[in-house]
Amino acid sequence: MAVKAPQDTLTIDPIAMNVVSRVAAGSVLSGELTFEGGLLVQGEVSGHLRVNGRLIVWAGGVVRGRVEVSGDFYLFGRLGDHGADAQATHLACLGMAFVSKTGVSTGTLEAGRLQLYEGADLQGPFKTLKLKPETQ
Repeated sequence: MAVKAPQDTLTIDPIAMNVVSRVAAGSVLSGELTFEGGLLVQGEVSGHLRVNGRLIVWAGGVVRGRVEVSGDFYLFGRLGDHGADAQATHLACLGMAFVSKTGVSTGTLEAGRLQLYEGADLQGPFKTLKLKPETQ
């Protein structure tokens, strides 16, 4: 009799998560970009990105460059380029970073906390952000 291990489940609901912007599959954006309310990437985005909300990189999606995320980060696609220097892509996430079994990170990933799922491919360095306590 085989014993089944419990499986973690990650549910993505863009509406409930206030993800209001989307880069569709086949689309390519680059430059200095700011997104309010969260971003779903199914295509390619590169440059200096600011996401004021959650960032979701879907399977097949790619993010490159300098990225600042004020919310959580979900990686199902790729962060950075295959074979590129880990410093070429740098993502700083103030929330929690989730890397799924299809997620590949070759860039530098900084986050308050990290959750890796079985099969996640974290090739670049990971650093924990030292968050400043809120002052009253």
